[in-house]
Amino acid sequence: MTEPVHRTGLVAIVGRPNVGKSTLLNHLVGQKISITSRKPQTTRQRITGILTKPEGQLVFVDTPGFQTEHRSALTKAMNRTVRRALEEVDVVLWVVEATRFDERDQAMLKLLPQKVPVVLAINKIDRLREKSSLLPFTQRMSESHPFAAIVPIAAEKDQQLSDLVTAILELLPEGERMYDEEEVTTLSERFLAAELVREKLFRLLGDELPYAAAVEVESFETSADLRRVRVAILVDKAGQKAIIIGKNGEKLKKVGTQARKDMERLFGGKVFLETWVRVRSGWADDTATLKRLGIG
Repeated sequence: MTEPVHRTGLVAIVGRPNVGKSTLLNHLVGQKISITSRKPQTTRQRITGILTKPEGQLVFVDTPGFQTEHRSALTKAMNRTVRRALEEVDVVLWVVEATRFDERDQAMLKLLPQKVPVVLAINKIDRLREKSSLLPFTQRMSESHPFAAIVPIAAEKDQQLSDLVTAILELLPEGERMYDEEEVTTLSERFLAAELVREKLFRLLGDELPYAAAVEVESFETSADLRRVRVAILVDKAGQKAIIIGKNGEKLKKVGTQARKDMERLFGGKVFLETWVRVRSGWADDTATLKRLGIG
């Protein structure tokens, strides 16, 4: 009897903002490693998630949503992250929203590589009012690119994710796994701490302010089962600082409390978290700051 084939490879998750890429990654690896929000363009850096199965290991790279409108150094850096991911992987997983396809998806379509297999995941099928609309949409999409596979999914509800994994595995090259089977991400706890604070800004603040803020971990110390984390929230203007702090510091306290609880769940131990707000004008166009934040 021949040995079963074991496959391993890199899979880039791409798509326009707010199609559910980060939610999909979290559900695929079974753990929250990429922050999520109902606001688009939450992910700024390259996030790596690892799924190990008996028949293979999939190393997912979650990328920022490809940005076609704003042209700050920040959005240019995020777009470079997307382009680099497309060049370095074995399979591209393109995520679109069921029956919704606009100029942002069209821009992403033009970036899809011709020499790398592309799997199309049609997400949020559970939200379709007219289920009959999925078939003609799938047909239109199949005509737009020579996809290796098309899989309708509902990432939030874990629907048909096993079918998606199977379709991707078949396209990966044969090889031994790159990471130990218990690993789910290559990201450091320091990075994850910053992301969890930034997620709370997206969830607890207004529509615009989270995009004008960044999170920088100034110190991260571990002793026994206690982690001491000091985080600076960077904003452009003094008025933004006041909004984040809130009346009597209540808003900042809420951000810190919710982030700390998520960190304790993720890290499996107590966390002492300090959060500060600092005004750093023009941070989104400052390449040195972006590099320090790991963007681009």
